[in-house]
Amino acid sequence: MESRPFKVGQDKDRISALPDELILEILERLSLREAVRVGAVSTRWRHLPHQLSRVDLNVHDFQGTAPLETMDVFTGAVCRLLSVSPPAECKCDCKTKRAVKTVCLRFYPSAPHLVSIGHAVEDTVSHGQTESLEFRVIPPSSDPTAIRHAELGQQFMSFSRACPIAFRWLTGLSLTSLEFGDSDLPSLMGACDKLKHLSLSSCRLVGHSVLKIDVPNSVITKLDFIRFRCPRIELVSVPKLTQLHCNSWNSSNPPLRFGHVPELRKVTLSSHAAVWQAPFALSQCFSMNTRNLSTLCLIFGSQMVVLFLYPHKFTLHLLMFFSANLICVFVFFLL
Repeated sequence: MESRPFKVGQDKDRISALPDELILEILERLSLREAVRVGAVSTRWRHLPHQLSRVDLNVHDFQGTAPLETMDVFTGAVCRLLSVSPPAECKCDCKTKRAVKTVCLRFYPSAPHLVSIGHAVEDTVSHGQTESLEFRVIPPSSDPTAIRHAELGQQFMSFSRACPIAFRWLTGLSLTSLEFGDSDLPSLMGACDKLKHLSLSSCRLVGHSVLKIDVPNSVITKLDFIRFRCPRIELVSVPKLTQLHCNSWNSSNPPLRFGHVPELRKVTLSSHAAVWQAPFALSQCFSMNTRNLSTLCLIFGSQMVVLFLYPHKFTLHLLMFFSANLICVFVFFLL
């Protein structure tokens, strides 16, 4: 990009006379919404938001009379801000390619708009300079029905298959109120080559199947299961996983089984224990492959007995408990 010469004439204010590089440094420190507003006040600045290295858009910041209309506006903004070409009104001579390093999009799983969003993202990441790409998918209604859960889940999976390049570049994925088939989530994790953080909130598996995660080539380091509905989660092989948070499960105990998770360092189990849930031994969850675990956080809202049995090498550096009625029995064999 050629910068305008730093000359202050009688008809120009000092800030507008700054080189583009310096003005961009200022805009990068604002939220995207503020940066776009600032860029709208002057034809001199209008092309600069298009040169920002980060795009962070939340569908809740857009207005429409219905979710589809809101997504119309949101999708249009995504396409404009991720476009590799300068806007039509831009008169500048931009000779350098734009480098979008961070993209974070929070949107509804609206079938008419998902592919347009995906293709806009793919055009951006294909330049190879994107370091962080995050999707946060939320329902348009705060209380969707079970049928709606399934419909939204199918729409999202179709989206992932239609835009494989975008999903291959994902580093963070947060999904809320979606229903998945038995193989959907493992397939999704396997398709996201760069995915490091996956969060599932109020999601469920069809038919209440056991979720088996066997992704030996994944680079996932953090998993969050929040009000995730399935009988049990089995981490067969997640070799890079370091943190796991399981909150408010609605199944029999124990909710988790750990397989090959050699890098696991921190586990948080948090739930209001129901009277029908039997006490369980944590040795039912953990295996010999969890010997690097150093932080275990247990949060239960009612009385429960938890028995620790580790007849193998295991070093526990820190235990944190936040419960008024939790009864704990510890049996450690530290070798």
